[in-house]
Amino acid sequence: MRPENYLPSPVTAAEKNGKPVSRPRKNFALFQFLGPAFVVSVAYIDPGNFAANISGGSRYNYSLIWVILWSNLIAIFLQTMSAKLGIATGKSLPELCAREFGRKANWAFWAIAEAGAMATDLAEFFGGALGVYLLFRTPMWLSCLITGALSFIICDMERYGQKIVEIIIAALVAAISAAYLIDIFLAKPDWAQVALHTLVPGIPGKDAVLIAVGMLGATVMPHVIYLHSHLVQCRAAEKSDSGKARHLRMEKIDIIIAMNVAFLVNAAMVVVSAAVFYRNGVAVDTIEQAHSSLTPILGPLSSGAFGAALLASGLSSSAVGTMAGQTIMRGFVGLNIPVQLRRVLTMIPAMTIILLGINLISALVWSQVVLSFILPVPIIQMLVIAGKRGVMGRFVNTKAVRAAGVVITVLIVALNLVLIVTAL
Repeated sequence: MRPENYLPSPVTAAEKNGKPVSRPRKNFALFQFLGPAFVVSVAYIDPGNFAANISGGSRYNYSLIWVILWSNLIAIFLQTMSAKLGIATGKSLPELCAREFGRKANWAFWAIAEAGAMATDLAEFFGGALGVYLLFRTPMWLSCLITGALSFIICDMERYGQKIVEIIIAALVAAISAAYLIDIFLAKPDWAQVALHTLVPGIPGKDAVLIAVGMLGATVMPHVIYLHSHLVQCRAAEKSDSGKARHLRMEKIDIIIAMNVAFLVNAAMVVVSAAVFYRNGVAVDTIEQAHSSLTPILGPLSSGAFGAALLASGLSSSAVGTMAGQTIMRGFVGLNIPVQLRRVLTMIPAMTIILLGINLISALVWSQVVLSFILPVPIIQMLVIAGKRGVMGRFVNTKAVRAAGVVITVLIVALNLVLIVTAL
């Protein structure tokens, strides 16, 4: 059977018979492959990023923008490896783990991955509900129900094919980008300071370590490392090594474009927060406060754009989180529950926290810290599997790639240890 959204092989039957055939122009071929990385990129601009980036910018000015840059470089590296693994093997990372590791190990992997997915769902659902609340001033419980209904609709679109979901999510990413373009235009930041702190790393105090690790956890997301290896499957029309190599080249372009859009949006969050809140001496403790503080400083257009961006981010990332949860569950332990039931289950923790009146921005930041602790697990799994020639064939990781993966893993673990010491 041909996979969904099947793309014709670059080698046609006429070419096999020795007949000259005009090939499609390369730019049109590229458009056929764009999409999976844009779905993945939503996880890099989800409401957890809003919380971590607003905290970073409002407390430490432009000092932590470099964290966004290096997190984005790490994200490009990891998502490229995930896509390569999926293209080379025709299987997702959880499916390969189920094949390469023991059953007990896979149940443990599934539990860890689900904890990450729950932390992600928490941030995404909060974000969507807050976006509805800030834009329309509906009660939070009703905002939650509206967010749940809208995310149901997006998830249900998957029945019409992955491409439809990709188009919807790309449109929501465009909305987030446009909203922050408006805010950064109104904020008038100090571009010299932005450039300086983008290129020169620095931690302005020990309390900044929590925010920095939270920003890393918010930017590099473990659940989409699993998901990306699955999303590339619908483009896997050519099974030869040369066809897979061409697919990987196209997917790398997809990743570079999508991840750099995510980088610009994340950087804009920090820049706007620094230029508006830090510069005016406004201590921002909640997302609601960030929204309300924008109106007297920059006007209603800015606060409206902020609310719209938060809503678009919450809805799109919520749908992607549900897709990732299905991939994780099916791959590791072979469970398959309906997407809509999973959406209901993941709404319960968020609704509980909202009803208890817990500070949402604090919950969001800590959810991103949890993700940062979980992140080494999928990276190690990828490094082990992608380093096996029997699994990857000619696409096996080189020594340089393995070394870079080890360095990234050690860096993340070191940051987490520093966080523990600082907290104690």
